[in-house]
Amino acid sequence: MSLLPRLAFCSASLCALSAAAPLLAETPAGPWGMPHLTVLPPQKGDSAKKASVLGAPKDFTQAETFEDRSAGASTLMPPFGPAPFSHPSPKLPEDQRLDFTLGEALFEKLWVVAPSSTISSDGLGPLYNARACSACHVNDGRAVPPSADHETPGLMLRLSVPGEVDKAPFVPEPTYGAQLQDRAIAGQPAEAKLRVTYSPFPVTLDDGTVVELRAPLYEMRDLAHGAASPDLMTSPRIAPQMISLGLLEAISEADILAKADPEDANGDGISGRPNRVWSREYDRWMLGRFGHKAGNPTVRQQSADAANGDIGLSNPLFQNAWGDCTEAQVDCRNARDGNTPEQGNHELGQITLDLITLYTAHLAVPARRDEDSTQVLRGKALFYSSGCTGCHTPKYVTPRLKNDPARSFQLIWPYTDLLLHDMGPGLADQRPEWQADGQEWRTPPLWGLGLTKTVSGETAFLHDGRAQTLLEAILWHGGEAQSARDSVRGMDAPDRDALIAFLESL
Repeated sequence: MSLLPRLAFCSASLCALSAAAPLLAETPAGPWGMPHLTVLPPQKGDSAKKASVLGAPKDFTQAETFEDRSAGASTLMPPFGPAPFSHPSPKLPEDQRLDFTLGEALFEKLWVVAPSSTISSDGLGPLYNARACSACHVNDGRAVPPSADHETPGLMLRLSVPGEVDKAPFVPEPTYGAQLQDRAIAGQPAEAKLRVTYSPFPVTLDDGTVVELRAPLYEMRDLAHGAASPDLMTSPRIAPQMISLGLLEAISEADILAKADPEDANGDGISGRPNRVWSREYDRWMLGRFGHKAGNPTVRQQSADAANGDIGLSNPLFQNAWGDCTEAQVDCRNARDGNTPEQGNHELGQITLDLITLYTAHLAVPARRDEDSTQVLRGKALFYSSGCTGCHTPKYVTPRLKNDPARSFQLIWPYTDLLLHDMGPGLADQRPEWQADGQEWRTPPLWGLGLTKTVSGETAFLHDGRAQTLLEAILWHGGEAQSARDSVRGMDAPDRDALIAFLESL
């Protein structure tokens, strides 16, 4: 149903936010449910249909049926145009198309300082990293890290200090909060400047090929409020691609949890774990799906979190008008805000948040390219035989959903299990997030991978963009992925090329 018939920017109450999350020790083991989606009972024959399409392929000489349609009937078929990540799902109902367009306009809008003549555009800051969602997610793709001659807002630094183990393992840094903001409105100092430098080091593959990796070093310069806590923990994060977050949200929780093996009971060296996170909207624990460590449970909360932390916009889920300003930043907290009754006493009102959520949930996944070429099929066979599918689960069938044709009962190919995995010390940030420890990261989806340069202009992979090529990204894998990485290191050049060709076809 369209959002437009509702009174624009009206005030509406949401579930009361929890004053304090329950103790982590009291959280249930799962499942935690999907209250935001209405899952319908399966129809006769559904189980057989799922079984027929979800098994591992036995023949790698030809593409699987529907393999070119990465998002099922919601796949964007060619021609894609110059912005292949910015189209609505073909299955999005007609009465929601205008809402999608409005959400796109809000996603691209530059926010300004309050007060302004337009109450739906002010409320920026006081501290912020970007003035628009699209400033980090250019063309709805992943960001690229800044360089000496190219400053970009797409890389940010999470901040925290250790908390009480039995309540929360991390809390915001007392002076600088949960995120370093390197920009501020007039009259307020930016918290610091984030500088990244790289130390190159060579990795020699088994056939003698030398690949140069880059180890990043992050530095906070010109701190506005003095030194940070000596217990500071940091985590650099690059803005990820935005395509089809709604389909990731629709994957059955049972299907995700079925892949979890925290004690590695099957002895394959892979022990994926679900992240349990607090839902501000539903006042309960839910399965984390979004963010580099699966720190948010829904597309809506992920969008609201970014609006508050990155742009400084209060909203129904993150209500502080001052964004991430701490109690130590008195002037920042006292700055003029853009909260208005017309927006439900928020800067980003409920309707506005609904429109942005609809837009980010229904960006289409482009179709595969060259999925039936001999080289790509060889690369696919190597992807399976190397153990990459132990984390990058190729496909799912989403459940039947009421009044949600764009996401209902679709065979999708995201190549992720949405679980946390220990990726080894090379990628560790040593900063926990809910259940995730300092070496764990959520398996990122791989669909759309080969269009990264087309969309973003450059290629930058992994959680902080340190890898400039897909081979570099693979060689950074450790921990549970070390066996798969070592398999790639042992390949000859034609096999490595085939594997990369498969990844670039996704």
